[in-house]
Formats: sequence, structure tokens, C-alpha cells
Amino acid sequence: MMKVFMYVILMIPMCFIMTCMTMLQLSYLVILLMIIYMMNCVEFFGFISYNLGLDVYSYYLICLSFMIGSLMFISMIGCYSVSMFSFLNFLLTISLLINFSSLNFLYMYISFEFVLVPLMVLILGWGYQPERLMSGMYLFFYTAFASLPLLILILYMNYTYNSLFFDYLILESKMFVVHLILVLVFMVKFPMYLMHYWLPKAHVQAPVSGSMILAGLMLKIGGYGLIRVMMIYEYLFIEYSYIWFTFSVVGSFLVGLICLVQGDMKCLIAYSSVSHMGMVIMGMMTMSFWGFLGSYLLMLGHGFCSSGLFYMANMLYTRTLSRSFYLNKGLMTYIPSSSLVWFLLCSFNMSCPPSLNFISEFMILISIMSFWSYSLYWFALISFMCACFSYYLYSYSFHGVYHNMYSFSMITVMEYLCVFMHLIPLVFIPVFIMSLL
Repeated sequence: MMKVFMYVILMIPMCFIMTCMTMLQLSYLVILLMIIYMMNCVEFFGFISYNLGLDVYSYYLICLSFMIGSLMFISMIGCYSVSMFSFLNFLLTISLLINFSSLNFLYMYISFEFVLVPLMVLILGWGYQPERLMSGMYLFFYTAFASLPLLILILYMNYTYNSLFFDYLILESKMFVVHLILVLVFMVKFPMYLMHYWLPKAHVQAPVSGSMILAGLMLKIGGYGLIRVMMIYEYLFIEYSYIWFTFSVVGSFLVGLICLVQGDMKCLIAYSSVSHMGMVIMGMMTMSFWGFLGSYLLMLGHGFCSSGLFYMANMLYTRTLSRSFYLNKGLMTYIPSSSLVWFLLCSFNMSCPPSLNFISEFMILISIMSFWSYSLYWFALISFMCACFSYYLYSYSFHGVYHNMYSFSMITVMEYLCVFMHLIPLVFIPVFIMSLL
């Protein structure tokens, strides 16, 4: 595992050489191929070195990290101070790599919190409006207040068990406070309903690459942490999982209603992420095979789909200089070459077949019905609201009458490449899964 880590570390000086930007992206793809080559030894922890290793839970999330990281370099075209921008993206990638490959709880916690630093610099330095200062404060305080009790608990676990390795930790406490401390920090990162207020603020003010990494990777840190914590103490999850299940069921429906009153494209996509992550929590809290697998696949599918939607929203913003639904009307007339990919991304966002989201939500539906039979009706409402706001996102922006019938714009080949690299995994991963089954 250290060969991948050192490869990424030694690529950092290339960020400050302007002629190496293409080489940087190719290096990302080389690392991705190296990790794909490691696939044979990820059933249990493999490639262990310096408390870092790969297993089946971290493997696909690391692949997603480098995939989204390589696409972020395409989104950097045209921004100012590209060297510093790419350096911050590298810091994010390194911290995510450590987080997903840590065998030690303290390693994971430090990298989990370090992600906040380059992300805040991205938002404050390359954000859009003056409100980015407040969004950075929201992000900082939500993370700090939820995570500091976890640090104290980790130190207590080290004192009690003399180890912080995930394989050795088995908690025997039956206190709800311990459960709350361990779960709350990951629920904030998901984010779960009632802890989600930082996400729309951060998304709207972040640059396009910040939004891509927020939607594609940051929300997956919470899911990955929850998977690891579940293995440490299963009893408390069996005892108290109905609490988080209830919040997620009701919250996903209410967030779907909130999406329908949004006037900003990025705000709607950000709130749709909260709704989908609620489904992930519902699947995980059932603690069944289908729920666990469906939640994991939905995290991967949402990583590609939501990141592609944010990239497309920014692409429209660079041409019309507005993200408002009230001004962006009739874009099918203004930029017709983007209507198909925008429609596909909105369709996959509402979990239409043959996307990865469809298969994963079907697995989640099976698991939550076995957990609570009446959840079928709630799931139908949530799916209906997802279809409504995805249709709203497409129809309000691309249908209607454009304000200037003589304007016209085309998509560049580089933008097509970035969008289709988001779409292709959403279609081909389900084919791969069905071939395995």
C-alpha cells in the first residue's frame, strides 16, 4: 500500500510546474490502474504496510477517489492559480487515501478531520460569493463539535484495550452515550437530516471541483466510518438502529419536499444528496446483507451521478452566469448538445434502470421491508419525491422559452469527456455486478 501512497506524495512537486498538468492527470489514471491490479487480494485486509491496507470495503471507495480526482483536473481548466488549486486537490486525495486504507482508528480519525482543512481553503479561496465565509464556518463548527467527543472516546479505547486496530476492537459498553458519540460524527458527514445544514451552504459556495469532491467523496467518508464502527460493536447497533432509521425515513421525504421549492440548481442537487444519503442510512441500519450491499452500491452510484450533475450545473453557469431556475429557461435552444447528458444524469439521479442507483435502491427496498413492513409506503413516497425533483431540475432549466433566441453555445470535447466518464460507470458497474451474481 505504501507504493501507492509514496507515488501520490512524490507527485506533489508536479503541481507547481504548469507544463505538467496533463502528466498529473495521467499519473492519477496510472495509480487507478495499479489499484485495479490489486483486486485479487481484497477479500480481507491485503497489501498491509505501515498500518495501511486494503479490504473489500475500502477498495472501491479508493478507486472512486482517484476516478473523481482525475476528473477534477478537467474541471480546473480556466480557474486562477491552477498550481495551488491542484496542490489542494492532491492534499484531499492523500487524506482520503489514508482514511480509506487505515487499519488504525486513530489514523482514520486524523485523516477524517484533515480533509476539512484543504476543503475550507478551496471554498474560501475559490468560492463564488461573500457568503463562502459563513459556509466555511458552518462546515468547521459542525465537524468540530461532533468529532471532539470521538477523540476522547478513541483515547479511552486505547487506554482500555491497548489497541486501536479495527480487528482487535470489540466494545462491550451498552451505554447510549457511547453509541451517540461514535455514530454522530459520521452522521454529520453523511449528512443525516437535521445535521445537514452545512451541506447546501458548502456546496453552493464551493468551486466546481469542491462540489465534485464534496458530493463524490466527502459524503462517502461518513458511510465508510459507519461501516467500520458497526464492526466494532454490533450489539448497540441492533439495539438503537431504529432511531437513525426513523430520522432517515422521515428526513428523506421532507428533504424531497424542500428540493421542490429551490430556485438554485446547485442547492437542489445538494439537497438531493441529503435525500439519497438518507436511503443509504436506512439500508445500513437494517444490518442485513442486501441492505449493506445496496447502501454501499448507492454510495458509489451517487458519487458518480451527483458529481456529474454538479459539473454540468457549473458548465451551464459558465455560459449563462446564473444558476437560477428563473433565469435559466429554454436551455435546449441555447445549448442543445448538452440536453441528452443532462437528461441522463437527472434520470439516473431518480434511479431509472439500467443505472447502478436502480439496483442499489432495489436492494435497499428488500432490506427495509424485512426491517419494518410499513417502510414500503415511505420508500414509495421518497422515490416519488426523487422523481419529482429530478424532473423539476431537467424540465425547468431546459424547457420553456430562452430569453434571447439568437444565442447559441456548444460543449467542448473536454467537457463531453468529463460528463461521459461520470455516466459510463453508472451503466457498466451494474452489468459487472449481474455477471458476478
